[in-house]
Amino acid sequence: MGKLKIALFVGVLIGLASLISCTDADKDEKKAGASTVVAASQSQPQQKSQGKDADEDEDEEGAPNAAVPQAEKPAPLQASGQQLIYNFDSDPIGQMPAGFHSARTGQGSESKWQVTTDPTAPSKPNVVAQTSTDTTDYRFPLLIADRGSFKDLEISVKFKAISGRVDQAAGLVFRLKDPNNYYIVRANALEDNYRLYHVISGRRQQFAGANFKVTAGVWHELRVEAVGNKFVCYYDGVKKIEATDDTFKDAGKIGLWTKADSVTSFDDLKVAAK
Repeated sequence: MGKLKIALFVGVLIGLASLISCTDADKDEKKAGASTVVAASQSQPQQKSQGKDADEDEDEEGAPNAAVPQAEKPAPLQASGQQLIYNFDSDPIGQMPAGFHSARTGQGSESKWQVTTDPTAPSKPNVVAQTSTDTTDYRFPLLIADRGSFKDLEISVKFKAISGRVDQAAGLVFRLKDPNNYYIVRANALEDNYRLYHVISGRRQQFAGANFKVTAGVWHELRVEAVGNKFVCYYDGVKKIEATDDTFKDAGKIGLWTKADSVTSFDDLKVAAK
């Protein structure tokens, strides 16, 4: 009888040990399963936000200049009522227009601006054109005017999108601090839209826009009224954008802008201080 009790006791101990072992193994399996789920969810690529055009998908991140751009030389602040007009008709063909310098936001080759003739020019015979066809996507050629700086202003330009496989864009720059910091309103003939951005440390971010047909090969007009933090943007005389933004409050230079391989002509750049 004593031996039977001992045998039963040993059997109970073995059963308990097996039960504890199974319970621990089950816990480990659950932990491992949970880790697998977390790892799987972390490895899935993030979905791009919907409703953006191709140009905007990279805008929220951007790619700043590889090198820090040179500081802009100061330009005299223009008092209310003062106006500057550039029609490029007295500038030598094939050269940069007087009173401007070229720059670039982003990457790729430097911009290439030159005065050329165009029999369809709004004010004949000359226009200024960005002629580089570098297809680098995050590349924004600038032509910056050096004769004055403006805070509150009205600025306009005529443009004609000529060609471009990546983009066919034209823009007006204002309150420019340097090639990495400014406001830009631009139209794009490949995307049929009109966008208003601030560029901060070389990164472009849209804060307003409109969608409509932008026709290549013909002349159109961009115009912006900027007073304080309020911006009203017109296209061919029709108001398309009205927005507010507090990024750049001080006076800055004005200029022209394109994107990637856009070959675009400009004429009759006008700016008046308010």
